[in-house]
Amino acid sequence: MKALKYLAAVVMATAMFSCGQNSKTGQTEADSLRSELELKQKEMDELLTTINFVQDGFDQIDQMEGRIDMAMGDAGTTSDRSRIESQMNFIITRMKENRDRIEQLNKMLRDSKNVSAQTKKTVEMLTRQLQEKEAALVEMQKELEAKNIKIAELDSAVTTLSSRVGDLESDNQNKDKVIDAQDKIVNRAWYVFGTKKELRAHKILDDGEVLQNQDFDKDYFTEIDIREFKELPLQSRRATIETSHPAGSYELTKDSKGYYVLKITDPVRFWEVSRYLVVTVK
Repeated sequence: MKALKYLAAVVMATAMFSCGQNSKTGQTEADSLRSELELKQKEMDELLTTINFVQDGFDQIDQMEGRIDMAMGDAGTTSDRSRIESQMNFIITRMKENRDRIEQLNKMLRDSKNVSAQTKKTVEMLTRQLQEKEAALVEMQKELEAKNIKIAELDSAVTTLSSRVGDLESDNQNKDKVIDAQDKIVNRAWYVFGTKKELRAHKILDDGEVLQNQDFDKDYFTEIDIREFKELPLQSRRATIETSHPAGSYELTKDSKGYYVLKITDPVRFWEVSRYLVVTVK
C-alpha cells in the first residue's frame, strides 16, 4: 500500500514538472511571438510616419510653388525678389528633406521582409513625385534667370538633386533587375521532345529510363518560363510523356492535322514534380 502511495506521488510530481516545463516553453514562444509582432508594428509605424512626412513635404512645396507663380509676374522690386528667394529656399530645404526620407524609405524596403505590395507602390509613387519636382525646379530656375533673379542655393540644389535623383533611379532599376532575374530563375524549366533514338543519343533516355544518366545533354533542352509556357505542339501523331507530371495538370489534344499538342492547364502542379519535360514522339 505504501508502495502504491509512493508511486502515485511520483506520477503526480512528474506530471506537475511536465506541466511546468510545457508552461515555460509556451510562455517563451508567446514572448518570442510578441516581440516579433512588436518589431513588425514598429517597422510599420516608422514607415507610415516617414511616408506621411514626405507627403506633407510635397503638399507644402505645392503651396509654395503657387505663391511663387503669383509673384513671378511682379518681381521688379527688391522686396519681391527677396520674397521669391526666401520661398525658393523653403522649397529647396523641403526637397532635400524629402529626398533624405525617400532614401530612408527605400532602405527600409530593402531591409524589411514585412512590407506590403501597396506600401512598395506608395514609395515608388513618392520617388516619381520627387523626380517630377526636381524637373519643375529646373524650369523654375530657367524662369528666374530670365528675370535676372539669381539664387545661388537654387543652382547648387538643382545640380545636387539631379545627381541624387539619378542615383536613386539607377538604384531602383538595379533592384528591379535583380528581382526580375530572381523571378526568372525561380520560374524556369526545360523541355525536349524527339524520337527515342534521338533522346538516347543525347543520354536523355538510357536503358528505358529517363534522366538517370548524370551526363545527359542539358544543352539539348529548351529553357522556358513556366508562367508563359502554356502549350507545346509535338508535330507527331504519336507521343508519350516520359517525365512525371500530375494527372489533371495537362491535356494531350490533337490539332487539325491530327498532330498531338501538349496543353498545360495547371502550371504550378505540372512542374512541381519535375522541372524537366521529356516527350518521345514517332
